[in-house]
Amino acid sequence: MITAMGGLVIVTGGGRGIGAATALACASAGFDVCLSYRANEAAAQQVVAGCQQAGVRATAVRADVGVEADVLELFAVADRMGTVTALVNNAGIVAPASRLDDLSADRIDQMMRVNVLGAFLCAREAVRRMSTRHGGTGGSIVNVSSRAAVLGSAGEYVDYAASKAAVDTLTVGLAREVAREGIRVNAVRPGLIDTEIHETTSPGRLERLTPTVPMGRVGAPEEVAAAIVWLLSDAASFVTGALLDVSGGR
Repeated sequence: MITAMGGLVIVTGGGRGIGAATALACASAGFDVCLSYRANEAAAQQVVAGCQQAGVRATAVRADVGVEADVLELFAVADRMGTVTALVNNAGIVAPASRLDDLSADRIDQMMRVNVLGAFLCAREAVRRMSTRHGGTGGSIVNVSSRAAVLGSAGEYVDYAASKAAVDTLTVGLAREVAREGIRVNAVRPGLIDTEIHETTSPGRLERLTPTVPMGRVGAPEEVAAAIVWLLSDAASFVTGALLDVSGGR
C-alpha cells in the first residue's frame, strides 16, 4: 500500500491523457503539482483545479520542453512553489502514421527535439536540484517511454519509437549515474492506452490493434498513472533503472 506522500512534483505534458491522470494521482497522494502544457490552457487549468480539490497546491505553466528557455522557466516557477522532489517526464509528441521513407527531416527533428532533448533538459534540471552532489536531498524521476521502443512501430512511426528507445537508454544510464546521489530514475512503457492521441494520428488504431493485446483490452491513463505514483513512492525505494511495461502483455 502506498501511504500519503509529500513534496513537489513537476509533471510535463500534464494537461491531458497520461499526464493529466498522473498529475491528479500525484495530488491524491499528497504531492503539490507543477504541470506543464504546450497549447491547451483550458484543459491544463481543469487539471489544476482537480489537483487543488485534493487539497494540494497546483499550477500550470505553458512550456515547450524542446525549448531550453521554456524548461528553465518551468523549473523556476516550481522553485517558487518549494523544493522539487519528483519529476515525471511525460511530455511528448506523435505524428501521423507514416513509413520512414516518407518522413521529412523537419518531422524527425521535431520528434527528437521534444521527446528526447526535452526529456534530457528536464532530467538535467531535476538532477541539479535533487542531487546530494548539488546540495539537494534526493528525489525520484519517472520517464514516460512507450512499448513502441521495443516493438518498433513499423509502418506507423518509427521515428517516435526511436525517440522512446532513447528515453529508455536515458533512464538506465542516468539511474546508474545518480544512484549514490539520492535520486532514483525509472520509466514506464505504456502500451495501447485509451487517449485522444491515437485518433489524431491514426484513426481507428485502438480498435484495430486491441486484438493483439493478450489481456484483450486497451489500458486507461489512470492505470499508467498508478504505476508512476508507485515508482515515485517509498514503496519502490530499491527500484532504479527499471523499465516497467504497462501494456496488458503486448
